[in-house]
Amino acid sequence: MSPVDQVDVVEFLTLALSRTGTVNTATTHISRLFLGGSRVFKLKRAVRFPYLDFSTPERRLAACEAEVALNRRTAPALYLGARRITRDVRGDLAFDGPGDLVDAVVVMRRFPEADLFDAMARDGRLKPSHIADLAQVIATFHAGAEIHRNGGGAAAIGTLIDMNGAALQAAGLVSAEAAEALTTRFRVALARHAVLLDSRRAAGKVRRCHGDLTLRNICLFEGRPTPFDCIEFSETIATTDILYDLAFVLMDLWHRERCDLANLLLNRYLDATEETDGIGLLPFLMALRAVIRAHVTAAQATDATGDVAAAKTTEARAYLALGDSLLADKPVVLLAIGGFSGSGKSSVAAAVAPWIGSAPGARILSSDRIRKRLHGVDALTRLPASAYAPAVSHRVYAALRIEAARVLAAGHCAVADAVFDRPSERKEIEAVARDEGADFRGVWLEAPAAMLARRIEGRVDDPSDATPAVLAAQVARGGGAIAWHCLPADRSLDVLRANVLSLTGQAFGGSDHDDLEGPCAATV
Repeated sequence: MSPVDQVDVVEFLTLALSRTGTVNTATTHISRLFLGGSRVFKLKRAVRFPYLDFSTPERRLAACEAEVALNRRTAPALYLGARRITRDVRGDLAFDGPGDLVDAVVVMRRFPEADLFDAMARDGRLKPSHIADLAQVIATFHAGAEIHRNGGGAAAIGTLIDMNGAALQAAGLVSAEAAEALTTRFRVALARHAVLLDSRRAAGKVRRCHGDLTLRNICLFEGRPTPFDCIEFSETIATTDILYDLAFVLMDLWHRERCDLANLLLNRYLDATEETDGIGLLPFLMALRAVIRAHVTAAQATDATGDVAAAKTTEARAYLALGDSLLADKPVVLLAIGGFSGSGKSSVAAAVAPWIGSAPGARILSSDRIRKRLHGVDALTRLPASAYAPAVSHRVYAALRIEAARVLAAGHCAVADAVFDRPSERKEIEAVARDEGADFRGVWLEAPAAMLARRIEGRVDDPSDATPAVLAAQVARGGGAIAWHCLPADRSLDVLRANVLSLTGQAFGGSDHDDLEGPCAATV
């Protein structure tokens, strides 16, 4: 069947929505969208490709029903249902009539295009709070997704790698030699990760995921991040490791130079899941996603003309360069940031983590968040004083060290964010890096007690439960002789970021990298 055969259906859908006002349309290679009033009709085009077949009305109806069912997992309020389009004896079309099936549509609620996450990112309206909420949405979705034990794993990733090499050449993006070289690099990386990928499949980490989790397919609907438009036409494409699903949106943020938001998404996702052992896969999986996006975008360029084609080609090359860079190995570092309450440890950790090690940046291990997790409460729930007894704090620091060791063992960098005011705590976190063969850097943030107290009193929506009284007790106890690099906490966050990153061998703009204090010589 040719798309031309759907002309009368297109006219019918346009007329149905025109009663609500102007009807806008959009076309992709597999769908037509009709937007009018508060509704959207999504029509499957009568096409057939190697990976899908919409060539008959029955197949298109089945695809519409599958799209609604699958997308209701994450966007039940958006997807109103699938409707049959039928033709009566007079030849007129109708929704769900008694006549013969002609076609089918997905019916959705309409939302402003400005509420798409890619538009929000482009306009600077995508906030950390949106990303923190999105992390929880994705984690919850992945936890409930159907487990598949027959797909995924290293073999499936290997197939993708080979397909990428051929697709890059077909799109005219690289030469045969360059494609072969890139495929070899991916194959080497796959060999390093194959055992973990297969063990994750055996552990139930391969599931029926979203499959196309980009910023373009996430919107802010009724105040909540809402993934939609998942892959409904291919079990093979959408059935994958949950971290490969996550890698798409991480890569998208990284490509858009929102590394801060990518790192935040990583950390809030890991806070909500048990996926720490897989963290070392993410640079590789993000690279794979970037190269796929490169050849898809290049193929789109061949179908366009003029400035559009040129822009698509430039974007495709940017994706390819990103994929290549994500495969580069980075040193594994454990950075510990200590200081009395109110010194800004968590702010500095969040500022430096995106730029430490491999994408999407370092795992932040916050003693405040770990303490809340051990007590089974949300990070912003205040705990009683008993939760800060010495024995409990010992458990918190032990849990932090265990988690840090897991991250380093996975080949990824970590930032340990805790007071670390006891010499034994500092020695123990240093030992974690030594035992895992990682580089260690320790930073102590210092500032006058009066300034720290003012900061504590001004906190809003913070995981820390510290009070001025807690600070006073810390100061009275002191920190002993501190051999870590000491930095004045009253410096601007930008300066502190540059200072700390210079210690880890990273760089982030500016020229403040040489403005550093040496190890603390005095007892704090």
